[in-house]
Amino acid sequence: MNVLVTGADGFIGSHVAKELAEKGAEVTTIIRDIKKRSNVDILGLKSKINIIHGDIIDYECCERAINEYGIEFCFHIAAQTIVGIANRSPLSTFESNIKGTWSLLEACRLSKSIKGMIVASSDKAYGQQEKLPYKEGFPLNGYFPYDASKVCTEVLARCYFMSYNLPLAITRNANTYGPADMNFSRIIPDVIIRLIKNEQPVIRSDGTPVRDYMYVKDAVSAYMILAENLHRKEVIGKAFNFGTNKPISVLNLYKKIIKLMGKKVEPEILGSAKNEIDRQYLDSANARKVLKWEPKYDLDSGLKETIEWYKNFFSK
Repeated sequence: MNVLVTGADGFIGSHVAKELAEKGAEVTTIIRDIKKRSNVDILGLKSKINIIHGDIIDYECCERAINEYGIEFCFHIAAQTIVGIANRSPLSTFESNIKGTWSLLEACRLSKSIKGMIVASSDKAYGQQEKLPYKEGFPLNGYFPYDASKVCTEVLARCYFMSYNLPLAITRNANTYGPADMNFSRIIPDVIIRLIKNEQPVIRSDGTPVRDYMYVKDAVSAYMILAENLHRKEVIGKAFNFGTNKPISVLNLYKKIIKLMGKKVEPEILGSAKNEIDRQYLDSANARKVLKWEPKYDLDSGLKETIEWYKNFFSK
């Protein structure tokens, strides 16, 4: 199949693109910035996928990519995903995450070749809820900049499904970690890298926030299974939670990492994180029931692979 993966130079998108290319798909992506350290290079994708230099906020760029490469399926994963950047720069986040989504949706709507689309939302779209864990039927109360951008992403996707019968489904993933996450501000790569460099790790919150952490290979399998089941009436037009159903506090996550790395060091706890929800995790029962999807990695096994990857990466 001819597949467009937006965000293939980022963390999850690069892993999805790699999986698709290895399965024999003809993969195309749109890349805006040429970075010194891109996942296209890190995961060895440059010779395996087609790269269009452009921006998904440009409708004509999306239209050209779909038409010239005969795109049949789209994984829309590109986004500005860092909460801190979203708080500092909401307009650029809204432009990437919201305008980028409507530009791509419109290009897919008008395409004669598109057979389906998976749109990446986030558990952050739920915002603050009174009950835990979050279920798909809960209202989307994401009010902070990144969270709100994902609510808008979902509203637009549902609009195109309901109004134009564009075949799509939506992912709401738990916090995802794993090899080649180059956004070092995230807690897992940040702690691992600081320990590799014999530096004191930093926890930006007070250590109490509770989250669910899903290994990137499980996230990729979620995208694949959702795409393969898009033809089913129980799936098309729906949003699905994907997570491990095993939440953990930031401080306990830190303790798990240092134990796996054989270290004994106390973190510097800053307590400076803003616009963070204290307790947030998903109920993935629907994905298990409808899609027969199950995460294959527990936190320990995923962290072990991640730690080894970063050790090898920095040793080079």
